[in-house]
Amino acid sequence: MAQAARSFIDRIEEIFIALLLGLMTLLTFANVIARYVFNANILWALELTVFMFAWLVLLGASYAVKKGAHLGVDAIVNVVSPKLKRALGVVAAVVCMAFAFLLLKGAWDYWANFANLPATEGRWFPTGFEEKFRGKGWYETNDIPVPEVLRFIEGLFNDGDEYEKLPRLIPYVVLPVSMALFLLRSVQAFFAIVTGKIDMLIVSHEAEDDVEEAAERLAADLKEQ
Repeated sequence: MAQAARSFIDRIEEIFIALLLGLMTLLTFANVIARYVFNANILWALELTVFMFAWLVLLGASYAVKKGAHLGVDAIVNVVSPKLKRALGVVAAVVCMAFAFLLLKGAWDYWANFANLPATEGRWFPTGFEEKFRGKGWYETNDIPVPEVLRFIEGLFNDGDEYEKLPRLIPYVVLPVSMALFLLRSVQAFFAIVTGKIDMLIVSHEAEDDVEEAAERLAADLKEQ
């Protein structure tokens, strides 16, 4: 049951990331056609594409940690003993967790005021939430229109006043969400290393070995012919 649930969640993440990439491509293509064929322009296309690219990168970064797909230098870890290799993996995971935590704090502090929420106090680690702050829920994007289905947020973040453009709190929410996922994936990787399920965070050379093996087989077949 747990494995099926994980596979289902993985599938949702993959579909969402693929959907972002597909929508970016379609929107860019549509804007090119509109500009050079119909001498028109989708005014909000560029800004929305930039936001979707940011979502793609940030969500993809946490998903890559989950799948162990990040690239890294393994010149040292591949020549040490398995015990030391695991110890180095634990150290790397701890560093990643600390880094992810700092990113999460920074992401929350940047986004919070756009959602009329308090940022944290403290330079490196949260020491509480700020008591006085200026809400920025009224800040809007430059060109992206507001979908009618999201009009209900006007009463929540803009004192009932109508938004002319999409409020920034919506595209910017990916910052704390993605960093929270990045921290979660780092913690999961830490426990996976400690329990011996994996031995390092970066991608292995299995794919590279498979490619080399396929190339050798192809060369052998061509030689026989």
